[in-house]
Amino acid sequence: MERQQVLDRTEPPQLDLIVHESALRMEFGGPTVARRQLEQILAVGERDEVTVRVIPFKAGGFPGAGQSVVYAEGPVPSLDTVELDSTHGPEFIDSDMQLHKYRAQLDAMADVALTPANSRDFISALAADLKE
Repeated sequence: MERQQVLDRTEPPQLDLIVHESALRMEFGGPTVARRQLEQILAVGERDEVTVRVIPFKAGGFPGAGQSVVYAEGPVPSLDTVELDSTHGPEFIDSDMQLHKYRAQLDAMADVALTPANSRDFISALAADLKE
């Protein structure tokens, strides 16, 4: 909840999310909770500074499949950082070569992801399919 407050700042950061369909279909807490989570994603995606894009199953394989990557970039490129989630906790990467690799990986993900508008429709349909 505290991380979400970052978006309520006077000048919130730009947040570009790419999520795989498999993550959207997981029903942790049951269908009611899953539907509320999907509705929350849709609500956050309505903000000007947030873009939500979905990689559907039909996209097939893509670089970075199965990996959680957070690429934090800002006005000072030398401070850019990638965070990778692992079973041992977060790992942080900031070398230029590795940052270039992850930027290319995220660009490839964006290439196979649905547009923001199609992603909203996709998520809405998933939420509507969830039964009480």
